[in-house]
Amino acid sequence: MKYYQEIALLPQEEINIHFLWSKVFQQLHLGLVEMQDAQKRVPIGVSFPEYVASEKYSVLGGKCRLFAQDEATLTRFDVNKWLARLSDYVHCTSIRPVPDKISDYAIYQRQQPKTSPARLARRYAKRHNMDFETALHDTINLADKATPNTTYQQTFRYCDMPSKAISTPFIRLKSLSSGQDFCLWIKKSAASEPVVADFSSYGLSASATVPEF
Repeated sequence: MKYYQEIALLPQEEINIHFLWSKVFQQLHLGLVEMQDAQKRVPIGVSFPEYVASEKYSVLGGKCRLFAQDEATLTRFDVNKWLARLSDYVHCTSIRPVPDKISDYAIYQRQQPKTSPARLARRYAKRHNMDFETALHDTINLADKATPNTTYQQTFRYCDMPSKAISTPFIRLKSLSSGQDFCLWIKKSAASEPVVADFSSYGLSASATVPEF
């Protein structure tokens, strides 16, 4: 990645940073969807230079960077167009070359926790051709699906399952296809060497790296 733009969030009294992340990243996602090729690959990756993740304290910070291999790709994306209605709450730099001295590389990828009750209910609804609310609140009878085992509870509801605490920072978004709200957990991994690959419409990748500086 040779060029980048940095977006700084400017939260104010009436709009906190979490709400602002939701609005900003939703717009970035809309723009990246339009950049997709036929295989749904995107040539722009994102990073969060103030990212912190630990068991006690996890934040994305207040900045986001967009990376591309060439200046023309970022020009075509036109981040200011997508964030125009949020101009009072963000500051976007011009397109700049990535510095020669890179401290490290990182992979920012989507994490999909399997322990989320809502996620499990959505998977169940899809498998059984029912709506999400029914899957979330209806009683599931395990005895109907396997040999009964009296050692374990035989019925449950997904909505009654405790949500396991997840330390990964996330952004709350709305699905463009279903309209459902969901959490986009973003996991960061360090990498010692650059890896060139494509990104998703969230600017994330399980293998492509972005420079850290």
